[in-house]
Amino acid sequence: MNNRQHIPFINKAINKDRSTLFKPSRREFLKLGSLATGGLLIGINLKCSGPSKDTETFAPNVYLSIGKDNTVTIVAHRSEMGTGIRTTLPMVLADELGADWKNVKIEQAVGDEEKYGDQNTDGSYSIRMFYDPMRKAGATARHMLLKAASKQWDVKVEECETKDGAVIHSSSGNQATFGELVEEASKLDLPSEGEIKFKPFAEYKLIGKDIPIYDLKAIVMGKATFGADVSLPDMLVAVIGRSPVVGASIKGFDKSKAMEIPGVKEVLQIDGSEGVAPGLDKPLPGVAVLATNTWAAIKGRDALEIDWDLGENQQFDSDGQLTEMLESTRGEGKTRRERGNFAPVNLMQGNSLDKTYLAPFYAHGTIEPPAAIANYADGKLELWAPTQHPQWAREAAATALDLPIENVKVNVTLLGGGFGRKSKPDFVVEAALLSKAMGKPVRVQWTREDDLHHDFYHSHSAQRIQASLDGSGKIYSWNHHTVFPAIGATSNPDELHPSDGEMGLGALDFPYDIPHIRLESHESKAHTRIGWLRSVSNIHHAFAICCMLDEMAEKRGIDPIAQVLELLGDDQTLSFEEEVSGDFGNYGEPYDKFPWETGRMKNVVRKVAEASGWQNAKREGKYIGFAAHKSFLTYVACTVTVEKDSKGNLIIPEVHYAVDCGIAVNTDRVRSQFEGGAQFALSLATSAITFKDGKVQENNFSEYKIIRMPQAPKKTHVHIIESQEKPTGVGEPPVPPFIPALCNALYQMTGKRIYELPIKV
Repeated sequence: MNNRQHIPFINKAINKDRSTLFKPSRREFLKLGSLATGGLLIGINLKCSGPSKDTETFAPNVYLSIGKDNTVTIVAHRSEMGTGIRTTLPMVLADELGADWKNVKIEQAVGDEEKYGDQNTDGSYSIRMFYDPMRKAGATARHMLLKAASKQWDVKVEECETKDGAVIHSSSGNQATFGELVEEASKLDLPSEGEIKFKPFAEYKLIGKDIPIYDLKAIVMGKATFGADVSLPDMLVAVIGRSPVVGASIKGFDKSKAMEIPGVKEVLQIDGSEGVAPGLDKPLPGVAVLATNTWAAIKGRDALEIDWDLGENQQFDSDGQLTEMLESTRGEGKTRRERGNFAPVNLMQGNSLDKTYLAPFYAHGTIEPPAAIANYADGKLELWAPTQHPQWAREAAATALDLPIENVKVNVTLLGGGFGRKSKPDFVVEAALLSKAMGKPVRVQWTREDDLHHDFYHSHSAQRIQASLDGSGKIYSWNHHTVFPAIGATSNPDELHPSDGEMGLGALDFPYDIPHIRLESHESKAHTRIGWLRSVSNIHHAFAICCMLDEMAEKRGIDPIAQVLELLGDDQTLSFEEEVSGDFGNYGEPYDKFPWETGRMKNVVRKVAEASGWQNAKREGKYIGFAAHKSFLTYVACTVTVEKDSKGNLIIPEVHYAVDCGIAVNTDRVRSQFEGGAQFALSLATSAITFKDGKVQENNFSEYKIIRMPQAPKKTHVHIIESQEKPTGVGEPPVPPFIPALCNALYQMTGKRIYELPIKV
């Protein structure tokens, strides 16, 4: 082996608490200033409030600017990965303002918490967190424009209105564009809280309607900019040979053959993370091949000879651990929730069920593998990345390069899928380290194989549910054991139980009226990187719970939908906190503002039964399955219909969702998320990541089989419940109920219950 050239990863702790899931800040202050270019500017500042008296400079926190040329520019501070959030939040502000949507310009924010507040586009909370602040920003600006116009025309403010980018005084016929009022409005102080009024909902022209995404034309025409589309002069492309087993380290490497590949310029080692708990923000150890083009970098990596010390995880076998996890559920676990007196639980033979459910590891499988571009020069770093969390990327890169945070700029591109993977900054840090080492721009490009081999996986899981009936045939007890490696174990190897946050995703909030309930977790160790994936542990919790409920309904001789309505009981607000041993969580929201309401769940259950023709379908002998699950504060019920074609292939002719997400801000995006969610969930139901000798066995989509067009549901109907309740998330809630609804439908078709994923039909 020749002399090692390497880049040490500076292992400094980022001053952020990453241990708590879904705990967003909800600070909602406003700040006012004006543009140096002669415009009105207003922003949502999540840290302070008060007007700026300097009318010649930008205010520090910018979301909305109105130029004298009547250009309305709205900053999108969340990351766009197909959810439409880059459209929907600016749309809310524009509607409250009274802007002409056709003339609104949207600009993407760089990663900057001081300016823009929370930018972590994860956890399905962008709308619920920023719906009211964006309305407040629009209403505040609208009030100031109305006041400026009323002063010019000597009329009352309340006699004026905004419409299509202008202020109108109907009785006099006076009209002025926003641009014509900029100078006068810029002189005004920030209005008091009492002066800011939201429009009546009926007056909104955009909110609650179908609004196409802002970038639609650019995407269709191939002109939109995703991560790997960024190209800088004199840029090198890096492809990295990473540790094949988590916890591995590099003993040495030979780069001579790689350097012989035409186009290869350098080979460098990245020390990366250390030990079996690599953390959520650090790159894995690896050897980077830097070349003038991607193909040369890939071929150079193929020619590398790396000598690995594979460490303590080199014997890890995922099937073996899953068996051990299942066996652990036979014993007593750690009680996380308890109701009633569990000692005398009735488990008499013939009057109970005892079933186990297994689910595998999952990869995110984004169509766009991670890519990041870095340009380090003169003590400053500029980054371009398809990141869900630009602030974390900024912090991690600054830490790795030992730079002041203000010397790092993160430009956010469009994301070709995210699902939680691209909230992690490891690939961004890789680019930053290599650019500094080379003194020129570097693009780190992950391949599909890299993405599947080195993901932050959704953990595999084992669950056991014991349920019994009383003498009248009603469900008397419910004992749920769940075991899966915790996300926190990626940073702390001593974390052997799922966190309260993970348990709160579909398990602690079991809503049904059963006298005796006990929820237990069991120990399991992480042997790879674990992270959050779209809907997180709701995936396996809903699979087990909804399949078990279907089987219990059959045992009782009752219709599954009738049983769920019965178990939900009267319309009421539920409270779990007095039964839960830890922090219930509630997705980071106060329980009094976002309670668990059985009436809302019953509404979506009844709606999906009606819309899918549930009773008729059963009478006609169709194979139809049902499941209902609340996640991310959104109520969802789902039916899936299955059949086989003449060749014996499984077909899903129809899926129905009913969803109550409060105010459906952009109905086009709600339907889109549920249509895509059905396909995402179907991919999970039929795919798996497996480990042998510590290494992932699946290499590409030929083995990790996300669904193709022939397997996709033919029709997915999305029935949105009209509501004036606070808006909630829609990115993740489509996933959990689909898999058990599919499994329950397949039971109708085959007569065989599904207790283990992936499904084999």
